[in-house]
Amino acid sequence: MTDYGHDLWFGSFVTPAARPPQAPVELALASERAGLDLVSFQDHPYQSAFQDTWTLMSYVAARTERIRVSGNVLSLPLRSPAVLARAAASLDRLTGGRVELGLGAGAFWDGIAAMGGRRLTPGQAVQALEEAVAVIRGLWATDEAGPLKVDGEFYAVTGAKRGPAPAHRIPIHLGAYKPRMLRLTGRIADGWLPSLGYLPEGPASLDAMNEQIDEAASAAGREPAAVRRLLNLSGRFTTGGGGLLQGTTADWAEQLADLALRYGVSGFILASDEPAELDLFGHEVAPRARELVQSERTA
Repeated sequence: MTDYGHDLWFGSFVTPAARPPQAPVELALASERAGLDLVSFQDHPYQSAFQDTWTLMSYVAARTERIRVSGNVLSLPLRSPAVLARAAASLDRLTGGRVELGLGAGAFWDGIAAMGGRRLTPGQAVQALEEAVAVIRGLWATDEAGPLKVDGEFYAVTGAKRGPAPAHRIPIHLGAYKPRMLRLTGRIADGWLPSLGYLPEGPASLDAMNEQIDEAASAAGREPAAVRRLLNLSGRFTTGGGGLLQGTTADWAEQLADLALRYGVSGFILASDEPAELDLFGHEVAPRARELVQSERTA
């Protein structure tokens, strides 16, 4: 049983559909009305049916007042980390600290190559991601003397001026499933962001994957709890129980509380484009799950 003791938060995972263009914006507004903490969007720049995720995030940030925004996860091979660092810091300053950064090493390499991106091997993609995080954090580190120099194989920065600094320490969450990415997450990331549907054994996969992150964190001199565990999930609200995330809001709350207490998950992100589901998730599931976890922790 692994409970890292983090407060629970809840978010939405909205499709950045291009038609109609205001649809994902309305879902972001619905997420905020539902009391959710975060609205996030997948990032597939080679997908012509989607709007550009960073542009959408910026527009949503201007239309909302409280909710945090994030890519889930940004396609690093098509986004220069140095430019991304300045973009994220700028949006964070403009929103008063409402930006989180989800990064992925890359997937769908045919689409990436078709857009002019470099096709990488799995090992190269992991190395490139590690270099990118060094670039991003280095440009944010305005309290460090001198320009930034990162001598990376994939991302080299040769004396870039630092700044602007973000309004708050923007957390970097990595989408990771394989051992090398899990170890990288433990060494350098603020959060781990997988999708429940991609876990080979469902929630049971989290034990071994958490262990790899924890071991890498400890080896790097970090506390395992420094890495927040997030989870993209989907399901169906019904009037009766029917398995994992197939039941009433009370069923959902109990199951998410179990994921928090047993596997250390503290950020739950619902993939849904249905306002009614977002409303139930925010107004009924989230408060009950928080109550159950708090009750167990103080028992």
